[in-house]
Amino acid sequence: MYGLARPFLFGFDAETAHGVALQAMEAAYRSGTSVLLARRPAPLPTRAFGLTFPNPVGLAAGLDKNGAHIDALLALGFGFVEVGTVTPRPQEGNPKPRMFRLPDQQAVINRLGFNNGGVDALVRNVEKAKRRNGLLGINIGKNKDTPNDSAELDYLLCLERVYPLADYVTVNISSPNTAGLRELQEEQALRRLIGTLRDAQERLAGVHGKRVPMLVKIAPDLSDDDVEAAARVLGDLQVDGVIATNTTVSRIGIEGAPHANEIGGLSGKPLLGQATAVLRMMRTRLPEAIPMIGVGGILSGPDAAAKMAAGATLVQCYTGLVYRGPGLIHECVEAMRRRKEAPSRGNMPPVV
Repeated sequence: MYGLARPFLFGFDAETAHGVALQAMEAAYRSGTSVLLARRPAPLPTRAFGLTFPNPVGLAAGLDKNGAHIDALLALGFGFVEVGTVTPRPQEGNPKPRMFRLPDQQAVINRLGFNNGGVDALVRNVEKAKRRNGLLGINIGKNKDTPNDSAELDYLLCLERVYPLADYVTVNISSPNTAGLRELQEEQALRRLIGTLRDAQERLAGVHGKRVPMLVKIAPDLSDDDVEAAARVLGDLQVDGVIATNTTVSRIGIEGAPHANEIGGLSGKPLLGQATAVLRMMRTRLPEAIPMIGVGGILSGPDAAAKMAAGATLVQCYTGLVYRGPGLIHECVEAMRRRKEAPSRGNMPPVV
């Protein structure tokens, strides 16, 4: 069915199509016709971060920034949905146009810049959601006009507000579209910020009588030394999980394409190799007790299986949905099922 809808959606600019697609999914959910949009995968329960996910394929943050379509998205068959990035105060993000499709490369460049209605609006939306058939992650960030020296105050405020409602919380310090944000991945800044948030996490666990896992999302543009340092810090602080990766500022694989010179984060097929390499390297350096989510460049079932081969327990999609539609969810779950159920990897060809 998505094959019929895609030309219509691609007739709009990328950001308008984003909104139209969300409204269409919401309408299908409310009318009980979500089953026509995608075949729900059979359950594939997967344990990570002390949680049981109905299946290991989730939606990456960025599609539903305000948590306004949680039920409609879960109805497509995701095992989990991550909403946000949310900031303490509402902000419009960067000037438009700020989202660009590269169809020949199956890629998207965006410089949205944490456009969202603020944490209070997200909380209201999450409180209304029924949240059947899947788990909810909430991705938190800082306002663009908050200096990095005060960033922890923004993250703390968001963590405190969303903690009672989230199945897990993701700390986003890796978007390329908020000036200076990625500096928070530097070793000392990372240790200070995540250490502060870990202390708050343990305090909130006592207040609310439950421990909500906290994950950290990293960039694909980290050097080997940066990955080593981040793994050391995140391991020392015993975070619950790591998401690898966010979008890239690299333009490898899209040279000369229309929009290739636009500023912003690149996602989609050209990101797959780079994101998976960072995932693999981080996996070898983190303690085994810290699970990872693989995201970046998944446009097929084999891509999801490749993330598993690199060390991911769960995966997330976003740009792949733009080009493949919600049928990608079922395809990825089945590819991961086959990999998990294979009697021996030794006699099987490697996943590439």
